[in-house]
This record gives sequence, structure tokens and C-alpha cells, in this order.
Amino acid sequence: MNRRAIPCFGLGVSLALHAVVLTLAARHLVTAPDTPVRAADEPPVIQMTLMPPTLPAPVDIRPVPEVRPAAVVPVARAVSTQPVPTTTALAPALHEPDSVAAADTSAAPRQIASMAAPPAPTAEEWAFAARYTLKNSKGYRHTWGQQVRSMMGTAIEGPDQGSVRFRVEIGADGTLTRLETLWSTSPVAEQLARQAIASLPRWPPTPTGKPLVFEKTLSFTPYATDGPPIYKDDCLPDPSAFGNPYAWDGRSDRAPVPARTVEPPDPQAMEDCRKQLPQDSIEAESARDQRLMDQWGWGASKVGR
Repeated sequence: MNRRAIPCFGLGVSLALHAVVLTLAARHLVTAPDTPVRAADEPPVIQMTLMPPTLPAPVDIRPVPEVRPAAVVPVARAVSTQPVPTTTALAPALHEPDSVAAADTSAAPRQIASMAAPPAPTAEEWAFAARYTLKNSKGYRHTWGQQVRSMMGTAIEGPDQGSVRFRVEIGADGTLTRLETLWSTSPVAEQLARQAIASLPRWPPTPTGKPLVFEKTLSFTPYATDGPPIYKDDCLPDPSAFGNPYAWDGRSDRAPVPARTVEPPDPQAMEDCRKQLPQDSIEAESARDQRLMDQWGWGASKVGR
């Protein structure tokens, strides 16, 4: 291709491109819709068409024709010749459920609890009580309470049951010199106890040869009894009573009071004391465990440990 033909070729290509652009522009102008052009910031317009509401179907309110029942034909029945029960006999069955009526007929009457009086102390028990001097004549005090309770009779459950506590003073010769009621939960129990004490003869002399003063609770109930005491620890000294060492009476110097120390007993005196200790019975051990369990629970007895 020579140099003169190059400009002619470029001109032809430019004319062809301009022809294509004009053709596309003319086609666009012919097929463009008549709808106006919306600006970019103009909000859209939504057209809504309201439809008429749908009414419910009409209700038929015509009266319903009256329907008369058919005639009832009486049926002949056999008449029973048995007597009709009275209203009194039918009342429990009509007003009470079947279970309650059955329970009332089968339930047995409740038995009232009772406890017979313990036997009176024997001559051997009184002989032991008359010579036992430890723990404020412990054996004498228990035997005296057992003798009085045995004469009070059988304790029956009810308003007459209860307990009474006395302060007793017995002379050196065994005569009753003082009887004072500290408290009582039943006037019947107190009356029976006083009658038993008044009808008793003179008791044996006190073990120490001195007046014996003590307090005793007599239980007149169908579930409690005064069991025999335990004697195996009577030779040990009494533990010291607790006292607050920092208590102040407001007058003396405020200084702590030292606790009183308990000195160990003499070995020879301990050996002599143990010679008069009786053999504890199984009943005494059981009564002690029962008292501890009633007061402190199962953890206080040896069985519960």
C-alpha cells in the first residue's frame, strides 16, 4: 500500500463509525417510551387500588317450626312385694361416699393407753438403800420414789395424767418432816401422790444418820417411768459448775476469777468407795440410755455413737 492510500482508508473507517453511531441514536429515539424521566432525588410513586369489602352471606332468620313429641305409651311393670327401706336406713348411703361408709363399719375403736404401777421395793432393796451414802443417799431417794409410785395405781391416758415434783425432807429416824409441791401438771396426780405418802409407815433411818433433803418428780403417765439409777460413777468427784470468769458485780475490781480445779481423789479412798458400789443391771443401763436419748437424741447414748 502506498502513502496516498493510507489517509483514504482512515477516512473510510471514521465515516463507517459515525454511520453506526447515528443509526443507534435514531433507533433509540424512535423506541424510547413517553414516560417522563424521574430525577434521582425524586421519591417513588406507588399506586394502590382499593377493592370493595366482601360482605358475609345473608343469614336465614326464618322461624323454626315447632316439633311436638310423640305420644308416650305407658309400659306395664311388675310391682315388687318387698318392703321399701326407711329414710333413716338410706341416709348414710345417700349422703356419704362408699369408701367412708365402709371405713366407718370396719374401723375398730381406739384403745386408750395405760401403764400399770411398778412393783413396790423389796426388803433387799430397802436394806441397800438404808446403807448407801453416796451422792446424797442416791439409792434411798430412788427407793422412796418407787414406793410412792407403786401406791398411786395405774396411769391411764386422759386429762388426769401428768407429773408432780416435791421437795421432801426426811428426818434421821425415817419420819417425813416436810413435803412441799414445787409444780404439778395434774391435780389428780398430786392428790394420789400425797395420799400414798400419807399412808406410808415410817421409812428406814437415813444412811448418813442426818436429815435427808431432796427433790423428786413423780410421773403419772402411761408412757414414762422412773427407771433404776446408775451407780458406777458415784465415786468420781462432781464436776465443777461453770462460772463466767469475766462476770463483774459492779463493785469489786474487774479481774478474771480463776476456775476452781478439781483435785483427783485419793487412790485408797477411791478403792474403799468402789467396794460399796452395786452391780448395775440391764434395766438400769436401758433406763439411762433412754433418758439420754429423750434429752439429747441418739448421739448421746453409747448405742448411737
